Amino acid sequence: MSRTEPAGTPLGDAFHVYDTTLRDGAQREGISYSIADKLAVARHLDALGVGFIEGGWPGALPKDTEFFARAAAGELELRHAVLVAFGSTRRAGTTAAADPQVRALLDSAAPVVTLVAKSDRRHIERALRTDVAENCAMVADTVAFLRGEGRRVFLDAEHFFDGYRFDPDTALRVLDAAVGAGADVAVLCDTNGGMLPMGIAEVVTEVAGRTGFRLGIHCQDDTGSAVANSVTAVQAGATHVQCTANGYGERTGNADLFAVVGNLVTKLDMPVLPDGAFGELTRTSHALAEIANIAPDTHQAYVGTSAFAHKAGLHASAIKVDPELYNHMDPAVVGNGQRVLVTEMAGRASVELKGAELGLDLAGHPEAVSSLVATVKDREAQGWSFEAADASLELLMRSAVGGTEPVPFALESYRVIVEHGADGNVIAEATVRVVLADGERLIATAEGNGPVNALDAALRAALTPTCPWLSDVELSDYKVRILTTGRSQSYGTDAVTRVLLESTGHAGSWTTVGVHSNVVEASWLALVDALAYAALRAPVSVGARS
Repeated sequence: MSRTEPAGTPLGDAFHVYDTTLRDGAQREGISYSIADKLAVARHLDALGVGFIEGGWPGALPKDTEFFARAAAGELELRHAVLVAFGSTRRAGTTAAADPQVRALLDSAAPVVTLVAKSDRRHIERALRTDVAENCAMVADTVAFLRGEGRRVFLDAEHFFDGYRFDPDTALRVLDAAVGAGADVAVLCDTNGGMLPMGIAEVVTEVAGRTGFRLGIHCQDDTGSAVANSVTAVQAGATHVQCTANGYGERTGNADLFAVVGNLVTKLDMPVLPDGAFGELTRTSHALAEIANIAPDTHQAYVGTSAFAHKAGLHASAIKVDPELYNHMDPAVVGNGQRVLVTEMAGRASVELKGAELGLDLAGHPEAVSSLVATVKDREAQGWSFEAADASLELLMRSAVGGTEPVPFALESYRVIVEHGADGNVIAEATVRVVLADGERLIATAEGNGPVNALDAALRAALTPTCPWLSDVELSDYKVRILTTGRSQSYGTDAVTRVLLESTGHAGSWTTVGVHSNVVEASWLALVDALAYAALRAPVSVGARS
């Protein structure tokens, strides 16, 4: 943690990518980082190459105090980033040296301190209950004290845009107090998140012209404009931009680090990350989502799994000619990939591109492609959905081109009994009768905590001696959706049911789909596809016995 200057980017200290995931991002509802989590997040951000990592508020939060102590003790080695401590200016009526919160910032051993200060006169007078002169003295005294102790200081001018609109002279006096005392950057904060890009551009341009100070930008996303506002501020002259990973933050969140950096690099040609780091954008986003225990946003710009996914047949036709016709950039540049979704909107090009994505060359099978397009449209009209079930789609494609049938058995029959006991326990029992490829007939019975679990157990009991790879296959998720048919208003009890099964094992992770008016049959169809896909990827012959 001995670094005091950001390094690794071609722009060096001329432009700051400042991450506040561990402080502002941690204020998102549902996030609670442990100290181990905070250290892990910091390591990922450093590996990506951000210039500054705001680690939290030492002295105010015990967890943050310990985080800085453990970082200083050697648990956090930073190659690219500088660790930043966040805190407030001294209180009114005391000195910076005597204020315990200010002393805690020094004790954190962070080489950079970001101070938050009120810049809206209404907040100064009503929240702090002091006057503008004392507020400016609080800012100047604290900055000067920290500078005297060898710390680099940034100022977060809280509620700046609202304050500037209400009383611009007061807002500028706060900036002047900070920079005059030695602050390197005056960060203009859209704390309430109510600004739009044109308003941001106007204020940043005007403040830069009136002060000549180095300006930063910090945007909340309450209008859905945090990323646009941040990029606009940079275009207007800001050289320090504060973001959070995946836009985490209070209320609707903050400016998303990955979208802001993506725009700066690809649209403004600003090399704000070290060489080779830009390709880690997607991986880093997903890794940090895992640490936060929040599912990645599939529709997130640049890094979402749907960011370069194409569903419309018109798009696929153009992409087949040239991917750039419907992609604003090459997804591989940020570590992402292009996907084609085959749905009722699909045409021949969609099917051919999806086949290539799955490792199947369908271009030489025009009749099969036409048949697949018709089959998909027909099934989707019945309630099937293949865009989230690539495994079932691949099996359908292989069948259409005459591929070997991978299902290691043929169903003769199955039966499921669900018993509700007097003690309240519910037990399901399933019996399956299947015929193997060599004609051998197998019967197996098993119990489960539900009909699908029982069917799965019975199938395994019957097939595992022949298919030992089944022991590696697990059903990891089960989703049911009721699709109303409009035939009845009887609470959907006669509606079509769609089941999605996610499985894991030697083939990685794969999803299959089944649709039927009976939920057990829909589940069975998805289960058979799951085993068929596993057989297709099996490490040994499906007919081998252990």
